[in-house]
Amino acid sequence: MIIIKMNKKITSIIIFIGLFCLVSFALAQVTIENPLKAGGVNDFPTLLGKILTGVTDIVATLSVIMLTIAGILYLTSAGSPEKINVAKKALGYAIIGIVIALAATAIKDTILLIIGATASPP
Repeated sequence: MIIIKMNKKITSIIIFIGLFCLVSFALAQVTIENPLKAGGVNDFPTLLGKILTGVTDIVATLSVIMLTIAGILYLTSAGSPEKINVAKKALGYAIIGIVIALAATAIKDTILLIIGATASPP
């Protein structure tokens, strides 16, 4: 019984490797163009900047929403220490999100400096 299972595993691995090798022959005929050229992205710093801009917008929006929720939690705590602690934690996370959103450009420039790419102007 174990020998039969072992043979099935070996056979499936050989078939997988064989099919993977055939894919390379099929892709040798195809040229793939840059799908990001339509968006004006031709290099990594520009791509990183566009991704970072989108993520920063999302983080900033969520941070403001969390700041509002933390305020509502604090107002509705009615003096309960547990609820006040929950509101303080939410406020702390909202402030951390706002700081990250504000520091996003510096983080991007630092990443580009580390990998040796040139930073694109804003």
